Amino acid sequence: MTPRTPAPAPRQSRRVALAIFALAIGSFGIGTTEFVAMGLLPDIARDLLPELAAANPDAANAQAGWLITLYALGVVVGAPTIAAIAARWPRRTVLVWLAVAFTVGTLATALLPTFETVLIARFLSGLPHGAYFGLAALVAAELMGPGRRGRGITLVMTGLTVSNMVGVPLATVVGQHLGWRAAFIIVAGIFALTAVAVRLALPDLPGNPGQTVRRELEVFRRPQVWFATGIGAIGFGGFFAVYSYLAPLGTEVSGLAPEHVPWLMATMGLGMTLGTLAAGRLIDRSVRAALFGSFAMMILVLALLLLIAGSTTGIFIGIFLVGIASSGIGPAVQTRLMDVAGDAQSIAAALNHSAMNLGNASGAFFGGLVVAAGLGYLAPLWVGIVLTALGIVIAAASFGMDRRLAR
Repeated sequence: MTPRTPAPAPRQSRRVALAIFALAIGSFGIGTTEFVAMGLLPDIARDLLPELAAANPDAANAQAGWLITLYALGVVVGAPTIAAIAARWPRRTVLVWLAVAFTVGTLATALLPTFETVLIARFLSGLPHGAYFGLAALVAAELMGPGRRGRGITLVMTGLTVSNMVGVPLATVVGQHLGWRAAFIIVAGIFALTAVAVRLALPDLPGNPGQTVRRELEVFRRPQVWFATGIGAIGFGGFFAVYSYLAPLGTEVSGLAPEHVPWLMATMGLGMTLGTLAAGRLIDRSVRAALFGSFAMMILVLALLLLIAGSTTGIFIGIFLVGIASSGIGPAVQTRLMDVAGDAQSIAAALNHSAMNLGNASGAFFGGLVVAAGLGYLAPLWVGIVLTALGIVIAAASFGMDRRLAR
């Protein structure tokens, strides 16, 4: 029997809790800035693409979805690059500067005047995303100690899920009443608070002085790292195919009034929060079971949502279940990457968010294609089912390689 990890002393527990809470404020801000565009997509389209929105609202919404895609591509580019460069630097210092970069990029998004310049700002805003989450996950895992890594990672990720329950709906309400730019100004304030909280609450954790960019990049020679990245990049795209077009799905298919969209997004966030809190213990027991269970549930829930999305009650039930089903995927892929990456832990932890945001970009892109083709707002659900099924295939190949290597 494996001995249980001794509980930390009360004072140490309080310090760890404060440190993880500070990190979770940042993940709350990241979740809000990443997902609020989805709830305000029609408002952004009307403001930045007024002529197209007047002539063809569906096409304008699909083009405004590029803001989601460009943010996600910024994450994909920034996560491994920043993580590799900053692996040797003190972790608290890196996290503070990443929060400052978020503040500046989000303010630029709120203040720049044209669709093209806002696109650039969204790309730049995405650059620190993966590096922050990856480093925060490493710090949380280290602070929690052996046997509790999954719970540490999910506690940081809880900020992301709570943002979908509270931050995104509130920012959506603000954006609907005061303009979408006001929502992003509020998010910039959250990132400024993060910089202060991280600086005050985190211990002075050293980086890895002997680590080099070249040694970090050697992680790409490991086939299992590519498999794990593919699981997130393809499989999690199924979630984003649905989430990216949640606002028009609610208004055009379910008949919700626009003012009810924040409640729909809060319902998604509630499901994600409850699912994430449960996922940590399951991941600590079995990453494999957490991944396959989450993907299988996701397919079943999306199929159910196809049947019940036409009613207001049905869409709330379905979206709540989508939140629960999706919540275990990110932390499970994060843990899997850390398990297969060897010494290159910084870049592996950040790669999870490159993978997730490749899923964000692909889900938003392919969902936008079927919407622009005139197939309606239920069509992204079919895209989600296909992408999730492909994630299962990649995960099966990855764990199958583990078994072959063991033999």
